[in-house]
Amino acid sequence: MLIYHGIVKKWQRVTVTGLISLVVFSVVGACASDAPKGTPPPTADQVRSHADRAFEKLKQEEQESAPQPPMTP
Repeated sequence: MLIYHGIVKKWQRVTVTGLISLVVFSVVGACASDAPKGTPPPTADQVRSHADRAFEKLKQEEQESAPQPPMTP
């Protein structure tokens, strides 16, 4: 019985060590893989174009909301 107990303990140790190694390698492999890339940052021309459109829209809104001079007959 003493022989079987030693063999069982050895296989338990081997199994636990194998499972821990599998988990560690899985985590390392997952962290080492390439992450999906996000959208690239806008270029200077895109920023300038968006700013120009925003200022044009702002000017148009200011002109529309400006008080109209009273009409004299």
